[in-house]
Amino acid sequence: MGLDFLRRDNELKDHSLIGDEHFDAEAPSVVYEKRPVTAPDGTMVEGLHSAWVILNNPRQYNSYTTEMVKGVIAAFQRASSDRSVVAVVFAAAGDKAWCSGGNTAEYASYYARRPTEYGDYIDLFVGMVDSILNCKKPVICRVNGMRVAGGQEIGMATDITISSDMAVYGQAGPKHGSAPVGGSTDFLPWFLSMEDAIYNCVSCELWSAYKMKQKGMISKVVPVLRKDGAWIRNPLVRTDTWVEDGEVVYGEMVSGEGVAEAEALIARCETDFSLLDKEVDALIWRFTNLFPHCLMNSIDGIRGKKKFFWDQQKQAQRHWLAANMNNEAWLGFNAFDSRKITGKDTIDFVAYRQLINRGATIDEHFAEQVMAKPKA
Repeated sequence: MGLDFLRRDNELKDHSLIGDEHFDAEAPSVVYEKRPVTAPDGTMVEGLHSAWVILNNPRQYNSYTTEMVKGVIAAFQRASSDRSVVAVVFAAAGDKAWCSGGNTAEYASYYARRPTEYGDYIDLFVGMVDSILNCKKPVICRVNGMRVAGGQEIGMATDITISSDMAVYGQAGPKHGSAPVGGSTDFLPWFLSMEDAIYNCVSCELWSAYKMKQKGMISKVVPVLRKDGAWIRNPLVRTDTWVEDGEVVYGEMVSGEGVAEAEALIARCETDFSLLDKEVDALIWRFTNLFPHCLMNSIDGIRGKKKFFWDQQKQAQRHWLAANMNNEAWLGFNAFDSRKITGKDTIDFVAYRQLINRGATIDEHFAEQVMAKPKA
């Protein structure tokens, strides 16, 4: 009989906390897929998978709605507790954006001037970041396009980023009525120098994938454009290194006449993510061939440094974000959401500062003076 009598229940338990109710194939949604681990020779490995958590809202640059935030939490909990999953791939639909952050249409139409409601939403957002940082599987961010604003924040919560060279990275909060305190102010100083972190955080500039790779923020950058069978590096980015005003510069975006020329070349190319997926598969295979507990203890030991500062600030920032929905966020998100009507996506910042210098009350009359007028 041996020791079998000590293990009376041989049926494996399901540790998933949430069912399939938060996953949907119809956008806007989160899609959860399990894909077989693939060996370098193309052989699929029986019984081992990667879990793909896919942001599926390409028409709105994969911005996450309230329901999508729930889907991300559910997906990472599912993947974390699935014994067959080797690694999680955090991906997105389409070829233009990985994630542009929170859904500003939802912010403007529902959450603006509803601070209690927005506070409850931020509780979900905090849960989303926590679900990534607490996942007991390595998390790969497969960046197919722009990763900005809140998208940058949840992207930095992942462990390793493999990026399309058409992607851009950056923040947008101070320009549109918020602050990137949902992770960026905690994570950026770990990835960049302190001054680069501050500049990237508040300038609202978009930096190329090559620039982020050069600064050590992401792991790999691969081309995704093909023309006549040949791979074409992103023509919107200077990939050479040069000296400008005594500073070594790399990965800056082209300007002037170069933009039209680059866009014309892009229009003649096809988008092919096969090199991106090859790098993702190679990383999953590397994880597969490591002791799983040693792997996760190593990753959690590094995650702990990011989590320390995130945990210090997340609750206090939750309350500030909620309160801010009564003033600057109300103005900023509505300005951005009405950009197709007005032709401008920001308020008049000079007028705003002049009004608050005079002690004006932030109300509807105030908003009329700083918001752009509809185009004729």
